[in-house]
Amino acid sequence: MLRMLRTRRSRGIIIQAALLAAVGALVAGMVLTARENLIAQGIATGFGFLDRSTGWPINVALIEVSDRSSYARMLLAGLLNTLHVGITGLAGATLVGLVVGMMRVSGNLVLEILGTAFVETFRNVPLILQVIFWYAVLTHLPPPRGAIDLLGVGFLSNRGLMLPMPDWSGTDLLLIAAALVAAVIAARRLGGERPLRAAALALAAVAALAVLLLFLGHDPARPLISLPQRQGLRFVGGLTVKPEFAALLTGIVIFGGAYVGEIVRAGFLSVDRGVLQAARALGLSGWQVYRLVHIPLAVRAMLPALANQYVWLMKATTLGVAIGYPDYFMVVSTAINQTGQTIELLLLLMGGFLVINYTLGGAMNWLNARLAIRGRN
Repeated sequence: MLRMLRTRRSRGIIIQAALLAAVGALVAGMVLTARENLIAQGIATGFGFLDRSTGWPINVALIEVSDRSSYARMLLAGLLNTLHVGITGLAGATLVGLVVGMMRVSGNLVLEILGTAFVETFRNVPLILQVIFWYAVLTHLPPPRGAIDLLGVGFLSNRGLMLPMPDWSGTDLLLIAAALVAAVIAARRLGGERPLRAAALALAAVAALAVLLLFLGHDPARPLISLPQRQGLRFVGGLTVKPEFAALLTGIVIFGGAYVGEIVRAGFLSVDRGVLQAARALGLSGWQVYRLVHIPLAVRAMLPALANQYVWLMKATTLGVAIGYPDYFMVVSTAINQTGQTIELLLLLMGGFLVINYTLGGAMNWLNARLAIRGRN
């Protein structure tokens, strides 16, 4: 034993094991104490409450829920709402950020001023204030009778944004899925050293095949697109985007787009000018240098910062509770007030966000590793 303590490695292992045991004992003691206090107050422990009916509904859900739904189903609906607004917000913030970032490095004075004004304005206003502002704007729009007509294909009112929606059956979706599979197979076979050409061919193939299959397999009695129609104080048909979802999504897209724009700008500026000059010296045109050299190197520099920004924006979806958007955090908070199962529900809340963010971070790390330049030590 004394001989083991003489080496630094052995002492380090013993100290770490003792610290881990102490932390484990502390956590176990806290759990036992909390359990005893809950039992003393007559509050049952465990996850059996998940099968009970909630008694309260939510106004936005991707799956069918009602006041008779179980807590498990309501939590699933909240989790899906979080994923919906989070993934959509990340996609929108990325597109806005790409446009803003390229404006700032375009060399055009007007575009640079506009891009800088966008970043400095929306990046310095707290996200929660932006979400509340957009919610106030949307809820003060005209009522359904005076809704703003969007070129005859949609409406905008204080009930939300009404948009056209594809009215496709399960057979239609199956045919489109088959077209997508065919496009992927075509891209892999035609890829080789010209992936952009393969992607273009695959896109053209899937578009042509999808249109052909839709017209051949779709029921002629049903329209391909369902348009919203105004009927008194409500709308029928189409897709309704609730003000809560629209306000939260707008805030995330604009606020996140300002940060992503700075990441994009930094990525483009990080590419050594000597590399670009060497590419031009090889006879590449300006567009070829931009597409084959500048963008790939800039993307590699952006990915680590983008991963961090994406994880932050996904966690920022919890701000929807301020405007009544029923995301995972709001559903868990309501369930805690109704059941008193604080520990169990907080564990579910933390576990859900851990899985989401670890998955997102892992996907970005995998992409970063795939795009890394090989051969560097």
